[in-house]
Amino acid sequence: MKGENQTLTAEFTLVGFYDFPHLLVPLFVSFLLIYFLVLVGNLLIMAIVYYNTQLHTPMYFFLTNLAFLDISYTTMIFPNMLSHFFLEVTHISLSGCFLQMFLFSSMVSTEFFLLTVMAYDRYVAICNPLRYVTTMNDVVCLKMAAGCWLFSFLDPIPHIVLTSRLSFCGSRTINHFFCDVAAVMKLSCSSTSAVELAIYIMGTLVGVAPFALTMSSYINIISTILKIRSAEGRHKAFSTCASHLTVVILFYGVICSTYMRPSSTASVKYNKVLSLFYVTLTPLCNPIIYCLKNTEFKNTLRKTKNTK
Repeated sequence: MKGENQTLTAEFTLVGFYDFPHLLVPLFVSFLLIYFLVLVGNLLIMAIVYYNTQLHTPMYFFLTNLAFLDISYTTMIFPNMLSHFFLEVTHISLSGCFLQMFLFSSMVSTEFFLLTVMAYDRYVAICNPLRYVTTMNDVVCLKMAAGCWLFSFLDPIPHIVLTSRLSFCGSRTINHFFCDVAAVMKLSCSSTSAVELAIYIMGTLVGVAPFALTMSSYINIISTILKIRSAEGRHKAFSTCASHLTVVILFYGVICSTYMRPSSTASVKYNKVLSLFYVTLTPLCNPIIYCLKNTEFKNTLRKTKNTK
């Protein structure tokens, strides 16, 4: 009982970026700028979609969900991460660490599912255009979005509960800028096999299955586009999904580089740098990609400027 009480009241120490002392100032300025751009870019998308009725379509409904998601998980991590630059030692309670792990895992899962339903939306729009209005009606879109968020917040519960039951009898210094599950497991003095199995199972359900569905949608989309006889028609059809396809490639590329590697192939510092790419690159690039590659969005933005 005494050992359990010590574990429950323990704190973790986050190293942050103090293992890169010569880069503290440029890193702080860079992260502050990135966080500002993420907020402005994603809030701009949400505002433009909200105030322009011609964008009140399923594709942009899911896009606003994605923008809200990007704002949410960067806000969960960035303010705390930025505070690390002013505090040489940053403590976080065990309960606070597990909460952060839960929220981060949930939001990663949500992005998997949102990108999948967005791919399905493009599949219906291009491959079954005559049935699009009835298939992707408001009720269906709301149910899809609600399902993405609900299932994603149920997904990490098993491995977070199992992680909370691990014993931490040695160092409690996490060489990371947030409570990453893999970094926390390295501190455990008990077996982590059950946690690893739960992560593997849920990762297969949340990662592999959505990826397969997304790729299946785009295989059908590309096949349909290639059957269009006119070059103009092919270009118009592809332009409606080019931005989303770019986001999918970016997201899965960064995820694979960060998490789908044997633990022996990279150092803790390398893992931390890759995690940094994930939490900064995708939410920063998503607004840029959708604004620059989406013709409909760009045209709406020009009209909004001209009316002012």
